[in-house]
Amino acid sequence: MKTFNVPIIYRSPLITAIKNSRKKQDRMKKDFTPTVLDFGPLRILLARHFGFCYGVENAIEIAFKTVEENPGKRIFLLSEMIHNPHVNNDLLAKGVQFIMDTAGRQLVPWENLTPDDIVIIPAFGTTLEIEAKLSSLGIAPLQYNTTCPFVERVWNKAEQIGQQSYTVIVHGKPGHEETRATFSHSRSNTPTVVVKDMAEAQLLATFITGASQAAEFYERFKGQYSEGFDVVKDLQRVGVVNQTTMLATETQGIADYIKNVIMDRYALTDENVAERFADTRDTLCYATNDNQSAVTGLLQEQADLAIVVGGYNSSNTSHLVELCEEKLPTYFIAADDQMISKDKIRHYDFHHKQELNSDVFLPEKDVVTVMMTSGASCPDALVEAVIRRLLSFYGLEQQIEQVIENYK
Repeated sequence: MKTFNVPIIYRSPLITAIKNSRKKQDRMKKDFTPTVLDFGPLRILLARHFGFCYGVENAIEIAFKTVEENPGKRIFLLSEMIHNPHVNNDLLAKGVQFIMDTAGRQLVPWENLTPDDIVIIPAFGTTLEIEAKLSSLGIAPLQYNTTCPFVERVWNKAEQIGQQSYTVIVHGKPGHEETRATFSHSRSNTPTVVVKDMAEAQLLATFITGASQAAEFYERFKGQYSEGFDVVKDLQRVGVVNQTTMLATETQGIADYIKNVIMDRYALTDENVAERFADTRDTLCYATNDNQSAVTGLLQEQADLAIVVGGYNSSNTSHLVELCEEKLPTYFIAADDQMISKDKIRHYDFHHKQELNSDVFLPEKDVVTVMMTSGASCPDALVEAVIRRLLSFYGLEQQIEQVIENYK
């Protein structure tokens, strides 16, 4: 796989050494057991896969290279390039401006842009409507395009099955930049509807079977279906694609559920189900799969708590938190300085979208075991900083260098 020129500030000597060692031992990525860092009174179980994915490294390389190669020019990002505040703040510090926030609200009026300006498309991609808007302003929309190749693969699959007269069901968060982009690209080829979770998939199924009145669909899925959507005709042949950072198991569960509903509705078998249900399994992102599978492997071990590092608005990170929360106390943090002391931590409750301050953190016991992972947009340097911070509570910071040597 291609390697990228990512700024050294995001790299970690410790994490790089560990990842390189694991890669040599497990080139086929079949081993999802964690890396055990034993510091005596503190044991850290590090997930097999975590941190920057291919799409994120690609976006970072393009964005920073664009800034370096265009001194004096105004450079804009459509919105946050990735969902990590440290990376986005580094770009802002270099003079890059955001045109919109993550919800699509305008921060810089379109009329302020000129043909001489540079506009970078973020890793999530963008809508066809925004591409057309940039073109109307004399700006080549795809000249500085950091869209993740795996997101584009979803678009291609949606187009492919759309051309075969399947309606596309997108599993994603309706307000997320990637889902908005995928919805835009898909609806240009075929009727498209977005479902955010299994509950909405089950609701949609009632319109497939006719259990719910067609007229109700337009209210229940308001803002989530393409213009001219015919709920009776357009749900007879379908395929499911996803926002690449969703829970892979949930996407597969939704696809399997809709497939079974279609099979029952039209008395189909495995041999002829393709008449009405498209096979779209290859739209699941490898990094999403690997990181989530690594957490599943991590959770086979025993630990006192889990720490997940990443941006609060990162979808893929929140799903790692969800997985960990099912088994043990989990703290979602954006940086090491949120761990105030052994007893105090500031962390994020993404269910209620609020930061919490907890006076209970590391338990008082002879050996504390902490599970750790991070989102696909989180720099490895932040993970090392979190490890160093934890070690500082036990006076063990100096042991980091020896661990690096052990993995070389």
